Amino acid sequence: MTDSRYRWGGLAWALTLQFFVVEAIAASQFGGYSYSGDVISDLGTADSAARVLMNASFVVQGLLIAAGALLLGPGLAGTGGRLARVLLVVAGLGVLVVGLFPSDGNATVHGIGATAHLLGGGLGLIALAYGVRPRSEELGTTLAVLGLVGVIGTIFFGSAVFLLLGEGGMERVAGYVIPLGLTAAGIALWRQKDDWLALTNPDGTPSRRQLREDARLERLQRAAERDAALEAAARRPAERPAPPAAAPRAADEDDDFDPEDPWAPRRR
Repeated sequence: MTDSRYRWGGLAWALTLQFFVVEAIAASQFGGYSYSGDVISDLGTADSAARVLMNASFVVQGLLIAAGALLLGPGLAGTGGRLARVLLVVAGLGVLVVGLFPSDGNATVHGIGATAHLLGGGLGLIALAYGVRPRSEELGTTLAVLGLVGVIGTIFFGSAVFLLLGEGGMERVAGYVIPLGLTAAGIALWRQKDDWLALTNPDGTPSRRQLREDARLERLQRAAERDAALEAAARRPAERPAPPAAAPRAADEDDDFDPEDPWAPRRR
């Protein structure tokens, strides 16, 4: 991964915040528009005075999401990083389709694109969380929570379960987490680049990677010591000597003989 890929990939994801600016402009020019009652796609229909601007924003959003995923994908770790690249490209293509096919035009294609964007974006954030976790535990946890909120919001929105948020409000719960999560991840990756691979910081202190590796080795050592102690405890009863056997009794010894009984038979 080169510095330019981190720079342009992080910038692409950070620019996905343009969606909020354009949405606010389009909503302000749509008489009586409600963020809770009306869905986002209404801003791209013929009834919207800023429909061209809104649909262009959808297309740009899709290109930014896909471009960031392709540029930053090689810098993500493990299977989560590979899944994130695929899912986020699907999410980007989905919102691009939303902009090219407004809901008052081809509603079926528009709906497929919206579903791909919301569901692919939510799942993509969860996969992205595992891809960035070796770099930052805090960022990974944040992305996982945002992705989970997005997936749940998508399921509720698709099932017409709006609770107290309204149809538009539930759709925004599902969709807003995508640019927010991507912006946070893009800025973090841009700033960290591949510096996290170093074992020491420029000032000589251990790097985050070194600290994580030390903690992992310490956990392995404690686990090995615990297993050795358990094995030693399991072997201890087997190694303990057996108690001495009782002396054999004479063949003519009477089990009922009592030396203090005056009526007992005398033993020779």
